[in-house]
Amino acid sequence: MPKPDSFDNVTADDVAVAAGVSRWTVNRAFKKDASISPKTRARVITAAQSLGYVPDLSAAALASTRSNLVALLVDDFANPHKLVMLERLTRALRSRGWDTLLVNTLDREDTAPALMNASQRRVDATILIGIQFDDEVLATALGARRFKKLIIFARTSQNPNTISIAVDDEAATREIAHYVIQKGYRRPLYVAGPETVSAHLLRKETFATIWQDRFGVVPDSVSVARYDAMLAEKVALEALQGRDAASLPDVIVCENDALALGVVDTIRHRLGLRVPEDIAVIGFDDVPQAESPNYRLTTYRQPLTQMSNYLVDVLESPDTTNLDRKFLGSMVVRDSA
Repeated sequence: MPKPDSFDNVTADDVAVAAGVSRWTVNRAFKKDASISPKTRARVITAAQSLGYVPDLSAAALASTRSNLVALLVDDFANPHKLVMLERLTRALRSRGWDTLLVNTLDREDTAPALMNASQRRVDATILIGIQFDDEVLATALGARRFKKLIIFARTSQNPNTISIAVDDEAATREIAHYVIQKGYRRPLYVAGPETVSAHLLRKETFATIWQDRFGVVPDSVSVARYDAMLAEKVALEALQGRDAASLPDVIVCENDALALGVVDTIRHRLGLRVPEDIAVIGFDDVPQAESPNYRLTTYRQPLTQMSNYLVDVLESPDTTNLDRKFLGSMVVRDSA
């Protein structure tokens, strides 16, 4: 059979003729788990490449109950850990045949419309990574009853209609608090991130409870409106400037690394003090910058690869209940504390 004049006109029938197989064998060759011999699959792929054939994924999805497409809603791009999450998560998804529709939710007002828009797409699940998914937003979205699975990634939600996949914040914070106590620090300042109602972290509360139980006092704390290193610099400066040495904290425990990086910069470059000799700093997440010579940040590493692989397990599972999962990470001790 002569080669078609245009790649746009190449069909599965053309590939079938070139490979000497049936059209249904061509279709199976492009399905990851289809029953087909490696030799036959290789012959079909070779023929398809020579003809410039690309399977119509949208048509294939219409013929199936599963699209293998997920909507991924993300906010808070000032937080460098978001890029690490996206890299690990999309790698796990792609390795198992899933594609993503990425949506940048600009602010809280944009989140509900973005969720509703995602629910109208032919996606198998919607994954939320961010800080703006509170009870009201989730309730509005879930009220439409269009989501097959609504997954909160790297945070926990109390909404019974969502699936939470996250690090065990309480266990992680206990490990951090015990490390702080073991090292002899006694004047901690806790730097928390934005307060959310539903997709919430339990790090600040857990640290405060442990400290109060051990020493009978609630540790000082401040909150930063976004996980933004530059904003954390300003908040830390306001909290620390003007204090004498005796009233300064001896360790600052931060809810995540973005805050910790800003705190380190304030201590060194705005206050002229040393880390850790004057004030130690501990973060959470272990972003790539944490290992750099500029910071050498002691932090807690989330097991993102395990979490991402489990998320794909959830996508491929027929179950829709009892899928919440918490993971244990590990302390990474460096020079900052």
